[in-house]
Parts: sequence; C-alpha cells; structure tokens
Amino acid sequence: MAMTIEANLVAFNVSLAGLAFMFSASILLQILACAIYNNWWPMLSALMYVLVPMPCLFFGGGSTQFLISRDGGGWVDAAKFLTGASAVGSVAIPIILRHAGLIGSGAMFIEFTSFFIFVCTVLCFHRATLDDEW
Repeated sequence: MAMTIEANLVAFNVSLAGLAFMFSASILLQILACAIYNNWWPMLSALMYVLVPMPCLFFGGGSTQFLISRDGGGWVDAAKFLTGASAVGSVAIPIILRHAGLIGSGAMFIEFTSFFIFVCTVLCFHRATLDDEW
C-alpha cells in the first residue's frame, strides 16, 4: 500500500514537472518571437493566453469538465463561446499582425509554435485532472 502511494506521488511530480516545462517553453517562445525580431507586437497574443482560462474559472467552477459536456444553459454556453473565441484569437492575432505588416513571418511561426505547445499543455492538464487518482 505504501509503495503505491509513493509511486503515485512520483508520477504526480513527474507530470507536474513536465507540465511546468511545457508551459515555460511556450512562454519562452512567446518572448523570443518578440525579442529576436526586436518587435513587441506579437505579445498581444499573450493577452489571449490570459483570457483563455477565465471562462473556466468564472463559469465552470475552475474545472474544464464543462467544455466536453453536452449540458447547456446561458452561462455554460457563454463560457464555451468565450473559450472558443479566445482560442481562435490566439491564432488570429499573429495572422492579422503579419497581414498588416507589423511582424515578420518568422515571428508568426514562432507564435504558432508557442500556441501549439500551450494547447498541448492545457490538454495534458485536462487529461491529468480527469484521472481519479490525482
């Protein structure tokens, strides 16, 4: 019994360290997209990284479970819409900035890589919170 608790604790620490590394890599790429090209316009998409979890915190009770449920209602539907709009904004902002000529193609692709890593981090966190053992 003590061995399984110890093994679960080690698995939890490894998962937590992996999530922290992925999140840090995403933020590092976000900053590098700005610093390499000496242009801080791509930092606008970091605003969306702050806005994406807000509907979960305010309307979902801090859980991501409501995103995959079929339950509806005014606040639940509003939270799903705001989460989707924030996620689309994270991709759209670098595209719009590139189209307007404010950032280069390299910065846009670094932003996309940062967003991909961020999404993978969120999905891994969601999967980890669905497990009952955590």
